[in-house]
Amino acid sequence: MCVFLCLQNTLETCNHCSKPIMERILRATGKAYHPHCFTCVVCHRSLDGIPFTVDASNHIHCIEDFHKKFAPRCCVCHEPIMPAPGQEETVRIVALDRDFHVQCYRCEDCGSLLSEGDNQGCYPLDGHVLCKNCNTSRIQALTAKATTDL
Repeated sequence: MCVFLCLQNTLETCNHCSKPIMERILRATGKAYHPHCFTCVVCHRSLDGIPFTVDASNHIHCIEDFHKKFAPRCCVCHEPIMPAPGQEETVRIVALDRDFHVQCYRCEDCGSLLSEGDNQGCYPLDGHVLCKNCNTSRIQALTAKATTDL
């Protein structure tokens, strides 16, 4: 009996459950885990053999939950801007200190996509994201109003 207890006292303990690790040890982030104890803090899925990342507080996340939690959010649809399933990178558009998905980056007046076609590009006016034509129309309307107010 003493041999088993003495042996058990020399085993590493799991960083998650604090029980001795008697079989395979999974080492990550400088700590030892039972393979089934090494899980995402959000979805609790086992990360044994799966890519993972840690946040600033050293909490372990699967890649998908990390992106959902920490990815910038689109100012139009309010969804996280994150890679499509199976992808590692995504495109984020930043305009007027706001974040946009490519498909959400549209003129506020006419709705045309600002990243494609003839209206390509953003022509901001008074904090509004506009295409060139709508920017011109607003400037003309403001100019006309200013001359009639005189």
